[in-house]
Amino acid sequence: MRKKISVQELEVGMYLQEVSGSWIKNPFWRSRFMVSDAQQIATIKASGIREVWIDTGKGRDIDAPVLSSTAAQALPIPSGRLPRSRGAVPITEELARAADVCAQSKEAVTSMFREARMGNVIDLQGVGAVVQQISDSLARNHRALISLARLKTADDYTYMHSVAVCAMMAALARQLGLPEAEVRAAGIAGLLHDMGKALLPLEVLNKPGKLTPAEFAIVRSHPERGHRLLSMGGKVDAMALDVCLHHHEKMDGSGYPKGLKDAQISLHAKMGAVCDVYDAITSNRPYKNGWDPAESMRMMGQWAADGHFDTAVFQAFVRSMGIYPVGSLVRLQSGRIGVVVDQAPASPTAPVVKVFFDSNTLQRIGPHTVDLSDVPSRKKLLRAKIRQSGTSPT
Repeated sequence: MRKKISVQELEVGMYLQEVSGSWIKNPFWRSRFMVSDAQQIATIKASGIREVWIDTGKGRDIDAPVLSSTAAQALPIPSGRLPRSRGAVPITEELARAADVCAQSKEAVTSMFREARMGNVIDLQGVGAVVQQISDSLARNHRALISLARLKTADDYTYMHSVAVCAMMAALARQLGLPEAEVRAAGIAGLLHDMGKALLPLEVLNKPGKLTPAEFAIVRSHPERGHRLLSMGGKVDAMALDVCLHHHEKMDGSGYPKGLKDAQISLHAKMGAVCDVYDAITSNRPYKNGWDPAESMRMMGQWAADGHFDTAVFQAFVRSMGIYPVGSLVRLQSGRIGVVVDQAPASPTAPVVKVFFDSNTLQRIGPHTVDLSDVPSRKKLLRAKIRQSGTSPT
């Protein structure tokens, strides 16, 4: 049965049949789908849509006694798990502010790209203020803004990728214990790391198919183009220039543009490499769909072992991000389905899950919390196989 509800009532497990109002506001390429995680709900709310139609015959009804992912995210964190930073707030409280910060950040990046394409020296005066807003949001609840920044369409990828890498760089810097001034500088470096792409032909940058060798060479030129572009203004610090030029270098020397190895690569460039690749492979692009976050972490772990990333930096990144983001819909080996409500720093592959459905019997069950770090292996998460190539992106 079709039912019209407010977006504030939308929850994981509902089947979205139609958005109310202009179709152009729909942030998804699909018009009908099962709502599977909190990020989809946040995207719908951020789009300005006020009401949606759900099909209760294909998904949950509004009155079903099941914990929503957004409600789950507001649960107190158990003692000993992910201690809250000073001034931290529940993710549900931070989402609206984080959405505003993301929108302003995207506008700032879009403006910089536009100026660069017109041949103008980009104005970096507002970058510090943008990064400070991002840093403040991360301090209140780092999951909110990072989750929203990672939500992007293929058309928005270039701009929102810069915002996401900015947020992840700042969060990773804090995880590594760097001073606050360095945290802010890392955020600026993340925001500016891909400015060279503003100078690439759009037909190459947004090509949906496989690149020719000549086109691939053009794409690989973006670090050096970006470095020259940022150097023109004379107001960018050394860290941003370094990350812009070297975020595609690899520990084994197989990266570009300089083929640097290990100690030749700065800590900040190593951080940029990890953040850049994670957001790239988990995002939808013109030529591929994004990978599952947990599978992406596993693949990146393999690439780190193969000499692509600094192992210590990658491990700190895993602790910062978590393998299973809060709000993810997951299935256990027992067949039960639930929402991730917490992450255990000591056991990043075993989150705390609020279980509410049994896929074996197709029945709703009383919502209850399962700490996967304290249960038998039969209740561990199922590991879906990646349906993409296992090669590291460039």
